[in-house]
Amino acid sequence: QVQLVESGGGLVQAGGSLRLSCAASRGIFNSYTTGWFRQAPGKEREFVASLSRNSLYSTYAASVKGRFTTARDNAKNTVYLQMTSLKPEDTAVYSCAAKAGTYSSDTDYSSYDYWGQGTQVTVSS
Repeated sequence: QVQLVESGGGLVQAGGSLRLSCAASRGIFNSYTTGWFRQAPGKEREFVASLSRNSLYSTYAASVKGRFTTARDNAKNTVYLQMTSLKPEDTAVYSCAAKAGTYSSDTDYSSYDYWGQGTQVTVSS
């Protein structure tokens, strides 16, 4: 079993930046696709970004493209979500996830095998 633990959430003003981290209990990120999803109150879970296991391919939701970047450090068993130019509509609980298999954008949350508990991001106007 693999455990994923997110950190780095918090309260930030619009236009600000945050970096979320997702640490794995063992070294899986060099062989797993990773994804970030978010869920705002009263809304469905939404895809944010995904990254192939070799970090060569990534996919971003249109709403965050150009503002968010996902990357990983395999030596630290950690994947990151760098968020810039944050907007109030980015407010949500952000969760990281990991899945085995061949990378194919991987925007469907039901395809992921492992999930973190989530971290709250609140952007004030």
